[in-house]
Amino acid sequence: MQTFLIVVIVILCILVVVSLVRGIVAFMQSTKLDLNSPTEEARATAMQVKQNKMMFNRIKFQALAIIAVGILLVVSR
Repeated sequence: MQTFLIVVIVILCILVVVSLVRGIVAFMQSTKLDLNSPTEEARATAMQVKQNKMMFNRIKFQALAIIAVGILLVVSR
């Protein structure tokens, strides 16, 4: 059971990092679009939506990882 929980925690941590990187990339693309072509607000809005989605995913995966750590602590005692 502990090994399974450790694997779950590692997977969730990887998902957190992936979501964070994707959110940062979307932020950088959004900023680049805003600087290069301020008239194309639809594309910038799409990037902002992607940023928000990645931020929510990161928060969700972090919460799941914290819950998994809590379960691991309870099981190991």
